[in-house]
Amino acid sequence: MAEKLNINQWAEEDRPREKLMRLGAEALTNAELLAILIGSGSTRETAVELMKRVLGDCNNNLNTLGKKSIRELCEYKGVGEAKAITILAACELGKRRQREKAEERPDLGSPTAIYDYMRPIFQDLDVEEAWIVLMNQHYRLIRSVRISHGGISETAVDVRIVMKEALLANAPVLALCHNHPSGHTRPSRDDDQLTMRVKQACETMRICFLDHVIVCDGAYYSYNEQGRL
Repeated sequence: MAEKLNINQWAEEDRPREKLMRLGAEALTNAELLAILIGSGSTRETAVELMKRVLGDCNNNLNTLGKKSIRELCEYKGVGEAKAITILAACELGKRRQREKAEERPDLGSPTAIYDYMRPIFQDLDVEEAWIVLMNQHYRLIRSVRISHGGISETAVDVRIVMKEALLANAPVLALCHNHPSGHTRPSRDDDQLTMRVKQACETMRICFLDHVIVCDGAYYSYNEQGRL
């Protein structure tokens, strides 16, 4: 009888962790997802095979799996108390997620909305910072990222980092924001040049450059609003 391959000896495309990294969690079967949680099987079967057997006894129904007790799960060779607890904790998290509403992402489709979102971040700073606000196609927030932290009058922004963050987030829309600690909203020549560099990079990458908003305490300047994009 051939010796059973350890999971680390599988072809990389068949390993659950690597498969998730390449294709996303939705591409994995329930048994593969559970195998990632328990980490290992027994000398007789891999973690995936073990979880297939456990699920088979549950009619391949995760709700049925979640009703099993720690004692019942521990009856399977290769499932100890720690693994049984991990499985039941995952099932409970799945139930709780179903009960919760999806988090409402703020709509940042206007300069005022961007200003209201960024002002609390900037209001107590005595140096310039630059941030990008990454959005989906409906101008809903994906995330915001600080890309530079500078001096009193200026901050250096690497446009390559701006594009990298947008691509990593799969963001089709971005806005650039920075503060003026001086309180003057009027953009500098450096601000104008930065705006044009980001605009050109976005056009190359087919990303919508929504705005560059300069934030002060109580006021803002929007390149979009001023017709300069």
